[in-house]
Amino acid sequence: MHDSTPAFSLRRMLQVAGFLLALVVFAPTTAKAQTWLVSTDAYIKLGVMDKFGQLGTYSAKFIVISQSTGKEYVLTKQVEKGQNGVDVVFPSEPSDPDYFRTDAGEAAKAQPGRYTWECHVGGKKVVGGRFTFPEVTNDVTLVNKN
Repeated sequence: MHDSTPAFSLRRMLQVAGFLLALVVFAPTTAKAQTWLVSTDAYIKLGVMDKFGQLGTYSAKFIVISQSTGKEYVLTKQVEKGQNGVDVVFPSEPSDPDYFRTDAGEAAKAQPGRYTWECHVGGKKVVGGRFTFPEVTNDVTLVNKN
């Protein structure tokens, strides 16, 4: 006859417990709903450049006009000798030291609509153009419990 020993029973119980633990750990989890935050911002990059560097240091005054509101937003940048040109982003963040704003100090926003822009150097218009900010929408997919 074969007697069972306490060590054998303990080992068998540990194996069964380990197997059950593995089943719990590797079992598929149920899906839970997730929440996502979404951020979409539209920006336009504008620039001017003295192609042959003939001016040296100069001041570039960028003017953007909203065709729907008539508001005029201005940003002036200093261009150092040897730099030749500068790029700016419209609308710029109001937290920046230099940002597009109205004479009353109102910061520009990327509102949907048509805009015209120009850059003045030495009091003369040197470049310009137009652009449109489209309506921006965000699609969020909610992951639900299946």
